[in-house]
Amino acid sequence: MQNRPDPADLQRARQVRLVAIVLAGTMLMWMGAQVLGGQLGLETRYVFLFDLLAIAGFVWALVVTFQIWRGRRG
Repeated sequence: MQNRPDPADLQRARQVRLVAIVLAGTMLMWMGAQVLGGQLGLETRYVFLFDLLAIAGFVWALVVTFQIWRGRRG
C-alpha cells in the first residue's frame, strides 16, 4: 500500500520551493544589478533602489519562512 502525502505537507513544500526560488532570484538580481550599476555608472539612487528591492525580497522570504515554521509547530 502506498502512503500519500498529506495535502498540508504538499502545500508546505510548495511554499518552501517558492521561498527558495525567491531567495535565489533576489540574490542573483541584486548581484547582477551591482555589477551592471558599476559598469554602466548608474547613479547612486538607482543602486539604492535595487538594494531596497532586494531587501523587500529577503524580508518577504523571512516572513514566509517564519509562517512555515509556525505552521509546522502547530
